[in-house]
Amino acid sequence: MGISDRIQSLQFSADGKTLVAAGGTPARFGEVQLWDVGTRKLKRSVTVSNDTVFGASISADGSRVAVGCADNTVRVVDTAAGKEALKLSYHENWVLGTVFGANGKRLVSVGRDQAAKLSDATTGAFIENINALRGELTAIARHPSRDIILIGGAERIPYLYMMDRPASMRIADDSTLIRKFEMQDGAIFALAFSPDGGRIAVAGAAEQVPIYQTETGERIATCKGHRGTYAAAFSADGRQLATGGFDGLVRIFEVANGKLVREFVPVPVERQLASAR
Repeated sequence: MGISDRIQSLQFSADGKTLVAAGGTPARFGEVQLWDVGTRKLKRSVTVSNDTVFGASISADGSRVAVGCADNTVRVVDTAAGKEALKLSYHENWVLGTVFGANGKRLVSVGRDQAAKLSDATTGAFIENINALRGELTAIARHPSRDIILIGGAERIPYLYMMDRPASMRIADDSTLIRKFEMQDGAIFALAFSPDGGRIAVAGAAEQVPIYQTETGERIATCKGHRGTYAAAFSADGRQLATGGFDGLVRIFEVANGKLVREFVPVPVERQLASAR
């Protein structure tokens, strides 16, 4: 097992063989755990920073993992070597989310300083801010096959951006914006693309998780049941959406109509107590 008191983020590798778990112990250390999905065994544990880490992402080839940190940095871990490879110090507040570009050469990070920052994932060099600053950013997701990102946070509006800027940057520039979606009923905590990139899910403090068409911004379904949602993920075939709520339940919904399929407690308290003994 890892040594973290808290796990803040989970991410599967592209081939589904590795599970990244990121977290740590507040005011002590951050930890990146790499698990073998087939054997359910911990392959590596890498400690980084001096506090809990957030928003893990893994490159397409599985060679690097990025996490956001409470010390305003992004740390990139070499999965083969099992050690920190890069430290990016471009944010001015906590970093809460990261995503690699489709080819793994670039990295976008978001956090409390309101910025979506684009960096070179190989050298760690800062490239530019992608967005116009509007509010704290707590969530980011990348299109499965294109360098398009979805961001959201305290402002309650999901924004779809290109990673690449079509023209020279200017003050308060927002030229990479593709579209913004409707305002949510609460702050945004998690965002997800369907496997084909055609749909997005928006989860947060609101008592519903809406699903939208990526290209048009049209809402196609509304998933109800939670009183606030921490996490959302589409199934491999894109037909169902799994959500994790403040109430400790995981719920499965039909994407086409938002119908609740089932709900369950993922880790019963009795099992947690037994494993701790």
